[in-house]
Amino acid sequence: MDKPVRYLTFPDNYFIVSVCQNVSIVQDKGWIEIYRSLEENVIVDFVFRCSVPTEIFYQQSVNELTLYFKPLGIYHFFEADDCEALEENIHLSGFKEISNAIFNEPNRKKQIEMLEDYWLSKFQHKDLTLAYSILADFETELSIEEIAVKNNITRQYVNKISKRYLAKPASEFRKIQRFRNVLISNKKVKNLTELSYEHLFYDQSHLIKDFKELTKINPRKFFDNVDIEQNNIWLFI
Repeated sequence: MDKPVRYLTFPDNYFIVSVCQNVSIVQDKGWIEIYRSLEENVIVDFVFRCSVPTEIFYQQSVNELTLYFKPLGIYHFFEADDCEALEENIHLSGFKEISNAIFNEPNRKKQIEMLEDYWLSKFQHKDLTLAYSILADFETELSIEEIAVKNNITRQYVNKISKRYLAKPASEFRKIQRFRNVLISNKKVKNLTELSYEHLFYDQSHLIKDFKELTKINPRKFFDNVDIEQNNIWLFI
């Protein structure tokens, strides 16, 4: 399809590696426009802190490959030990070159094999025990202070680990995670109070406040206009 497509995408805690072939990209905070370029190129984009609603506008269809990594997952493929170093590692890894080869391969089965072979060749074991422990604790009712005590570290160190590996402070990560957990709960619960308490919000007002901050939309309007059964939570505009 060559019809323009415009949609809003919302904050999440994934690390996203995206690569496009023969495009021009114009972007600012909360806004990205992609269109075909007459120049041959391959553009790799790495997103590790998506904290505001972002409007995406495709003027035409393009060749694009996008990979989503769960928090901490991407560190098992690169030498980087913090989120800032990941971008340089990705650009030096040969990902641009293999992506271009995949785009130019007409056979879809072969494309998949090439992509899988690339990532398997990069996989490495890394000891991220403390980071995984803190990540799991973020999904509980424990306060940041209690998480620190549980892991025998200070509150400040919890925040340091969160910013180092997850690209955002602990409070921001948890806010976005609560929001995302509501979206993937697969329960079409229309009662906001029930939703609030199921997903560790203090009350309904807390849920509404976070939703408006992360989506710019009231939660009732959000659920009326977004299909949360889809893997990608987008609002087409």
